[in-house]
Amino acid sequence: MYQLYYAPVTAAMAPQAALEEIGADYELVEVDLKAMPPDYLKLNPHGRIPTLVDDGTVLYEAAAIMLYLADRHPQAGLAPAAGERDRGHYYQWLLYLADTVQPAFKRYNYPHRFSTDIHHVPAVKARAVQDLAEFWGKLDDALDPGPYLLGERFSGCDLYLHMLSTWVEGDHEPISGFPNVARSVAMVAARPAVRRMLKAHGLA
Repeated sequence: MYQLYYAPVTAAMAPQAALEEIGADYELVEVDLKAMPPDYLKLNPHGRIPTLVDDGTVLYEAAAIMLYLADRHPQAGLAPAAGERDRGHYYQWLLYLADTVQPAFKRYNYPHRFSTDIHHVPAVKARAVQDLAEFWGKLDDALDPGPYLLGERFSGCDLYLHMLSTWVEGDHEPISGFPNVARSVAMVAARPAVRRMLKAHGLA
């Protein structure tokens, strides 16, 4: 049985949705991010969420967990098979979401981490908002005609995109301003596996 260490409405959402899509047996283990238990730091020395434990194999970084689960359970169809041309686009979009879009959310939510000068905080947040609007625009273009990032083919990339869409709040431009993104996110949110994940995070 898998163990997924998580906290509500964090980067654990996409891996949990993947586990639900796969139909795998798994246990959710909530981590108190404020207390940061020493036992958790033994699993993930960076003290971040999520971490997946699979019979002694320990993985962190949400995108890495998504790649791992898709390969461990190819029957779930969360990724194109090795050798398929779409496999490259699957890598591309998953890493774009994890390495380009997600860090902008970090700059918005934790601007103090990106400068030693507290006076820079408003500028860091403002630039993150600008960047996110640009990134959503590029994703909106990529989802035309869609409806998924791999065209007609649903994949783990779409679970990751959905996760990030749930983090939009505050000064962010609403997802409704990007109709193709909004359509794709709504389709993913309607999937039974995703609805079960959202319920666990208090979002459904």
